[in-house]
Amino acid sequence: MPAEVPLTGGCMCGGVRFEIGRPLGPASYCHCTRCQRRTGTAASAQARVEPGSLRVLQGSELVREYQPPAGFAKAFCSTCGSALWSRHPDEAEPFSVRLGAFDSDPGVRPGYRQFVAYACAWEEVPDDGLPRHPESGRA
Repeated sequence: MPAEVPLTGGCMCGGVRFEIGRPLGPASYCHCTRCQRRTGTAASAQARVEPGSLRVLQGSELVREYQPPAGFAKAFCSTCGSALWSRHPDEAEPFSVRLGAFDSDPGVRPGYRQFVAYACAWEEVPDDGLPRHPESGRA
């Protein structure tokens, strides 16, 4: 069931606060090595956002990005390190927001798993019936 908008969220220390004014798009789990290292977990859960729908309410000066070579920029809070969103390197707007950054149920559930070819050896990819893509699952 889609959540009512605006959706609100932020970082762990509360320095960065944001809202999303439109319903979220598809959500997924990413098993790429970058997401494993960025989160310290086996996979990252995120949902796509419509361009122009995310607005930083406070703490924009705290948001930093890591731009990996040939990858999406990863935004995080420079105070507490919380992962916030990612964006395509050629775009100014966020592409997807980390589901753990929302204040409440975002109303979407991951619908597929991507980059499972790089899944970590120490935790099996769950047999949850979700489609699995060896590389990107973006349509």
